[in-house]
Amino acid sequence: MKIESQNVTDYPNSNTIFMVWRLVDDPKLKEIFQQLSALVLNLNNSVFNRFPDSRASCVMGIGHNAWKILELPTPLPKELVNFEEIRGDKHTAVSTPGDLHFHLRADDKSIIFDMAIEISKLLTPVAESILEIHGFKYWDDRSILGFVDGTENPHNEDRDFFAKIGDEDLQYKGGSYLFTQKYLHNINAWRSLSVEEQEKVIGRSKENDIEMSDDVKPSNSHIALANIEGENGEELKIVRDNMPFGSPSMGEFGTYFISYASTFSTTKKMLTNMFIGDPPGNHDRILDFSTAVTGTLFFIPTKNMLDDFSG
Repeated sequence: MKIESQNVTDYPNSNTIFMVWRLVDDPKLKEIFQQLSALVLNLNNSVFNRFPDSRASCVMGIGHNAWKILELPTPLPKELVNFEEIRGDKHTAVSTPGDLHFHLRADDKSIIFDMAIEISKLLTPVAESILEIHGFKYWDDRSILGFVDGTENPHNEDRDFFAKIGDEDLQYKGGSYLFTQKYLHNINAWRSLSVEEQEKVIGRSKENDIEMSDDVKPSNSHIALANIEGENGEELKIVRDNMPFGSPSMGEFGTYFISYASTFSTTKKMLTNMFIGDPPGNHDRILDFSTAVTGTLFFIPTKNMLDDFSG
């Protein structure tokens, strides 16, 4: 049987809705989860048939506790755990709850808005919505801090290699580990920096998105700490699909960090570099302006598994 993954390697587009839900104890929970699995498959098929050029998709992730509550296949995916906070001297990658995560994407917001409505109608009797963020494309794929985001993302066949589990775990081949964080930016403090100072924080030029040379780039810049290698110098990457969000009248400006990876240990190594530092104490300078207020790990089952879950 051909393994078909969910749309974890789709490229970012113009509009996104992120939703996190917490399950409640209800006798209909498993029945509704079966219906939900079928709905996710149907939503993807429907939007592709109706709007083939919209780049629309719905990706569902499942947290550790939900996997056990719903009595999904065992053993669990090898690295699916409840994320444990990573505490540095100054900053902390917090751990927050979450049972189900939905990543809705489309160039036309109407499509994902209707998707979110259908998912919410089905889930509301057995789950509580604990996070909903509407992301949008900002200029030429920049974060609200003004720098291009996702420059180091892999492309073409590398996206599959770094985002999806391979033959090393045949039970969950084609699946993916999803880690998410909601970051809030201190935009006034950030804008008080000169462009040159901002570039040193990021490790790239602001206008042209050119990475600084190693002899110029500060060791605590975001690029220096977020780009990681394995023990033998091999390249380690994740597929990011970050999106900016905000409410200017409320003074809220943020980035929803979202990564798909074939192994969570890659993302964890990056987070450790950022929050604890490499060496320890040399934390990512961007964290002085961006605070992580959530942090949750999910597993993305394949479409084949969703079909099985739907009964």
